[in-house]
Amino acid sequence: MSTQSNSTAALEPAPYADRYVEVGGLKIHVQDYGTAGKPQMLCVHGSAAHAHWFDFVASGLIDEYHVLAPDLRGHGDSEWDRSQSPDYNYDRYAADLHEIAEKLDLRDFVLVGHSMGGLVSTVYAATYPGRARAFIVVDSSLNMPEERIASMNAVGSREGSSYASAEEFLANYKIRPSGSSATPDMVRHLGKHSGRQFEDGRWRNKVDRDVYARRVGRNLIPYWAHIKVPALLLRGDRSNRISPEIVEQVRAHAPQVQVAEVAGCDHHVTLDNPRGFVEACKRWLGSLG
Repeated sequence: MSTQSNSTAALEPAPYADRYVEVGGLKIHVQDYGTAGKPQMLCVHGSAAHAHWFDFVASGLIDEYHVLAPDLRGHGDSEWDRSQSPDYNYDRYAADLHEIAEKLDLRDFVLVGHSMGGLVSTVYAATYPGRARAFIVVDSSLNMPEERIASMNAVGSREGSSYASAEEFLANYKIRPSGSSATPDMVRHLGKHSGRQFEDGRWRNKVDRDVYARRVGRNLIPYWAHIKVPALLLRGDRSNRISPEIVEQVRAHAPQVQVAEVAGCDHHVTLDNPRGFVEACKRWLGSLG
């Protein structure tokens, strides 16, 4: 199943209300796009990203869903783990999602996870059943190669780029990994929400470097044996992260899993073709009844 809508007709970023919840000893930021009273949808961003990755698709979803998106710990406007051994692993992130779902009283919600958010959501769905009624994994590497993890660790162990001003930060902002066909306006929108001024006066990305430095790989395929809700693996048509081999392995544990792709997309499906992403999600969710 492929969705053909063109990203040139990009959706406008949705307005939202800021909410904060105390989770695992940290203050976690949640963007609440509305619309209250409709079926709930919780959207989880990828590594070194933030909730604004869903701004452009939320505007196409809030007519049917109450859409919320947290900044994971160490990301965006959520607090960082300042302990000597920062806890940035899938289990802790999943426990955070569990606390968020309980504190915001999310029930029978649709869980959506992009990239690392899909990995975290896989651990959540397998470990904390009962609240999510459906699960959409968006272009996640469910069994990431060790060399990719090693590369992340190396990146996180180095000092990141810093800039003298917000304007300089924005001028140098890029979406990683490269290959996204997001429009310049979309990239600028994300850039405006991606940096902040630190204590030394320099502007840097709003992500704790330890998120990468302490990343540990894990084969999450076996977790699917514990996921019983309807699930969709949603891939970009130019991405190889959800390969036929991965689909076969997942379905061996969870035969209910369906697959769809969105045209004109690499890894950043919510940015490369927002309308196609919305259509793919709504079509599949509508098929569930």
